[in-house]
Amino acid sequence: MQLPQIHSITKKVLVALVGAFLLLFLLFHMTANLFILRHDDGAWYSAFCHFMGTNWVVKIFEVVLLGVVVLHIVLTIWLALTNRLARPTRYHQRQRSKTHANSKLMALTGALIFAFLVMHFCQFYFVKIGWVKGEYMVEVEKLQTEEVMTVQQYAMQQQMTPADWVAELEAQVSMYASQMTPEQQQEMQANIQSLRDALPVAELLRPENLSADRKWVRHIDYDQRNMLKKTVPDCGVEPDFYYMSREFFHNGIMVLLYLAAFVVLFMHLTHAFPSVFQTLGLNNYKYNCAIEVLGKIYTAVIVLGFAIVPILVYLGL
Repeated sequence: MQLPQIHSITKKVLVALVGAFLLLFLLFHMTANLFILRHDDGAWYSAFCHFMGTNWVVKIFEVVLLGVVVLHIVLTIWLALTNRLARPTRYHQRQRSKTHANSKLMALTGALIFAFLVMHFCQFYFVKIGWVKGEYMVEVEKLQTEEVMTVQQYAMQQQMTPADWVAELEAQVSMYASQMTPEQQQEMQANIQSLRDALPVAELLRPENLSADRKWVRHIDYDQRNMLKKTVPDCGVEPDFYYMSREFFHNGIMVLLYLAAFVVLFMHLTHAFPSVFQTLGLNNYKYNCAIEVLGKIYTAVIVLGFAIVPILVYLGL
């Protein structure tokens, strides 16, 4: 098997730089996840997700991030294959090594993390790009077209549902149709049709579907999302990650799977953190111990920050 010839040190440096970037991103991602624990009906977390999903700079960053993840995987596999091909014949007798256990398990923990990422992307990120169905939300302001507001206003005044009010209006028009000219009848029918088309949107704006701050319409399913895109093309309907996360972490099996993944992540990062310093030549025998301790503290903060979200959500806190 012939692999492209790039010096092993170069590949190790690239892996270290990419790993350092991912370490910083994990801290950012963990901090954002803690917004889920706020008892504000998702106001902070939804605002954060809305910003991340609509800002063009963030969209570019997401592509870069996915590229970095893929690059990290490719480089580590490439490095492992290169090292193995360099010594096709294994040692006849295993030698005892002082290498840390987590270092020997890097390939395994990396593979498990990759499997977890695939699952995690299917549950969240792939919903965002439309590859997987999910739950959605939309800003109330973007749904308040003239027709929708007319249906809401008059239905509220008559203390009726929007559908009942439109049906009542249609019955009244039919009653007085004989007194109208053909042009008036045609105009009234067109008006009623526009109001009827606005009914599905008006139904979504019921108080029980609104967030506590009345800024978002929640619990929109996939079919309703498609309806909104056709009815109000500029509504900007987007995944409701707050609701999805809350619902998802009420499943005990999924919580256990995530916690197991965080244990594997801890094992992977406790070796990755000092390895970045070593590969980039930033370590020194005087403070190697301090780097390892700092790495464990940093990793523990990240892992515990991630783990506390599913645990507290599952406990109803």
